[in-house]
Amino acid sequence: MQRLQTRSQFQAVLAGAIVAKTTHFALHRNALDARPVQTESGGPVDALAARSLFPIQDTWLGAMVPKRWAKRAVTRNAIKRQIYTVSADFSHQYPQAAYVVRLRRDFSRTEFVSASSETLKQAVRAEVQALMQAGAKAP
Repeated sequence: MQRLQTRSQFQAVLAGAIVAKTTHFALHRNALDARPVQTESGGPVDALAARSLFPIQDTWLGAMVPKRWAKRAVTRNAIKRQIYTVSADFSHQYPQAAYVVRLRRDFSRTEFVSASSETLKQAVRAEVQALMQAGAKAP
């Protein structure tokens, strides 16, 4: 499984369809032949840039945890680690495409007081597992 690294890769996948949702997360998918949304200069997209967006035919995954929903860097990093760990378990069930797991709602700071508590990690892990199972069943 490859990891998304560039902004244009994330933008291309987010332009695709949402294949699964849970309370806190959404799973986006797009084909590997996806074109970049636009170039930085706002000009037309050339064919070479479109081919180099996903150079390897494999399953690509990215985790998007915005500061808006997870204020502390420790929390964002813990959530991303759980996403990548759980997704590795499901990598054989997914076809070759590009995926982004996006945090779309905050975890209550009153319920999860510590920035990186074990209960937060377990809650994230359980929800990401449910998301990945739902995404594997999606057409």
